[in-house]
Amino acid sequence: MAVTVSLVALFGLVLFFLLRSKSLGYGSAFVAIMFGFYLASTGAAGPVNDLSTAVVNALGNL
Repeated sequence: MAVTVSLVALFGLVLFFLLRSKSLGYGSAFVAIMFGFYLASTGAAGPVNDLSTAVVNALGNL
């Protein structure tokens, strides 16, 4: 749960700065999609959440 909340905050902050700087591209589209998945908690959010949790756990074990 804490990972999900922090990822929503992180993606929201990055998306805010990308929109503010009017920097449009594939990176900002990815950030917007990830923010939407976490925020809306759609059916696809489960696998995306599992993937990001696995990545966070793998980085913690380094």
